Amino acid sequence: MRPSHLALAVLVAAVWGVNFTVIEIGLDHFPPLLFSALRFLAAALPAVFLVGRPKVAWKWIVAVGLVLGVAKFGLLFVGMDAGMPAGLSSLVLQIQAVFTAAIAALTLGERPSRIRLLGMLIALAGIAVAAVDEGASGPLGAFALVVGAAACWGASNVLTRKAAPPDALNFMVWVSTVPVLPLLALSLLTEGPSRDLAALRALDWQGAGTVLYVAWFTTVFGFGAWGFLLRHHPASTVAPFSLLVPVFGMSSAFVFLGEPVSPLRWCAAALLVGGVGLASLTPRGPGTRRPPLGRLDQHPGRADVERAGPHAEARVAVEVAVVGPGDDRALRTVAEGRRGAGVGPCPGGGRADPHRVAE
Repeated sequence: MRPSHLALAVLVAAVWGVNFTVIEIGLDHFPPLLFSALRFLAAALPAVFLVGRPKVAWKWIVAVGLVLGVAKFGLLFVGMDAGMPAGLSSLVLQIQAVFTAAIAALTLGERPSRIRLLGMLIALAGIAVAAVDEGASGPLGAFALVVGAAACWGASNVLTRKAAPPDALNFMVWVSTVPVLPLLALSLLTEGPSRDLAALRALDWQGAGTVLYVAWFTTVFGFGAWGFLLRHHPASTVAPFSLLVPVFGMSSAFVFLGEPVSPLRWCAAALLVGGVGLASLTPRGPGTRRPPLGRLDQHPGRADVERAGPHAEARVAVEVAVVGPGDDRALRTVAEGRRGAGVGPCPGGGRADPHRVAE
């Protein structure tokens, strides 16, 4: 990877990690559900007029929009508003990898390998340590809401895998059109029209800046840049950079919000990131073989994206961060394609294809 591309990969991880701190600041200006609705509105407009028509069926756009946009981000924003720290949120959301693998096993029949199961157990141990740390200093209810957001993220990852979108940015922009009205309706019902109106009337440059950051930088720039990297490098090369998201998330929360990072939280981070990394390893299967060298020489870097399936790029981008990764983000989170081996926080699945390259 050339230095400029390496810097871009680190920059995307930083943008997605800092996103949690920006969300925390934005929650001082907006009720959580209204903030989430404004985020998706800004992500969809005017981009929806620039990315072209949807490239997947509307049923998948609506399904992912409801699960990822309404459920995942609704729970995340409400959980953070209820007291879940920004840095810890960026870390706990990585458990979506375990939920993704579990849901894929139940619905798609994907069987995780032993090493992936070990990684998942280590990641769960990290979540347990984080819960103990948060229970000593913060509300466990807010912690549970963010874990619920991670579960919804895992479900949306499986839906995205089924949708197989060929264009990450196009898919994410159209998905962003779905949650706006449901989130606005929920905000009016639960947060109240008077509170929403007061927040909009008091809108200042800082509040507007948080909306634009989580919409344009995290979603449009983040997904666009991540897709660019995947078009030029193997998924297995790009994927590990998503593990930097919680590092930037916890660091930025410490610097800008004064959020303390206890030794127990660092222990949780090491277990969770290490477990997710272990679960992301791709063992070489006995039934796989390499294609002729000419194919790789003619399309350097592209063969890796191709072998991951036509939807790998979009799933990688969407799953990481929309952070939600919120924009997602994440995601943080990266996935391989059809052959049962995931790269990064979101395991792939399916049956091995003997005509595709083994990792």
